[in-house]
Amino acid sequence: MHGNKPFAAASEENKAPILAILERHFAVASRVLEIGGGTGQHAVFFAAQLPHLHWQCSDRAENLAGIRQWIAEAALPNLPPPLQLNVTRDQDWPTGPFDAVFSANTAHIMSLPEVEAMFLGIGRMLQSNGCFALYGPFSRDGRHNSPSNAMFDQHLRARDPASGVRDIRDLVGIAAAAGLELEEDCTMPVNNRILIWRRCGDKRA
Repeated sequence: MHGNKPFAAASEENKAPILAILERHFAVASRVLEIGGGTGQHAVFFAAQLPHLHWQCSDRAENLAGIRQWIAEAALPNLPPPLQLNVTRDQDWPTGPFDAVFSANTAHIMSLPEVEAMFLGIGRMLQSNGCFALYGPFSRDGRHNSPSNAMFDQHLRARDPASGVRDIRDLVGIAAAAGLELEEDCTMPVNNRILIWRRCGDKRA
């Protein structure tokens, strides 16, 4: 806890490197949906650093109270209260319009059907040429980029067999079904990455 608010050390450590990527890819965006706001730290930091963005945070119901604490304390004009969003429930998805989406450390704790639902939901509500930035650990062609990520993947699957570090090759296929294409693969500290996806007009699989 940070005072009486939830606190994640990883969010504090990775916020500056993530910001450097978002500053570039969200430069012309105006409305951003954050999926899986967690503690709310990222929402407060990015909304403060990117004041041109209307930053709409969302998460599952059990995490909203903590996010509300961070947002209420920050009192930023471009950071409204968080929305409840379970990616598998179509009725939870906001209508937007949104021209950017951000999500950090979510794909590996979701089941594969939940990951598919997240991409499909983004494909429905993201504007043409909109950007989706997905941060976290990823493997490529079945190979992890570090021993620590391989161990993390084993830990995740031992705890919940439906979770696990996602392979970029698999995500490319899932994204294509939602009308999203991989635009850039950004190397980040601590063996993480940001995958930048672009909504390609009206193309759908």
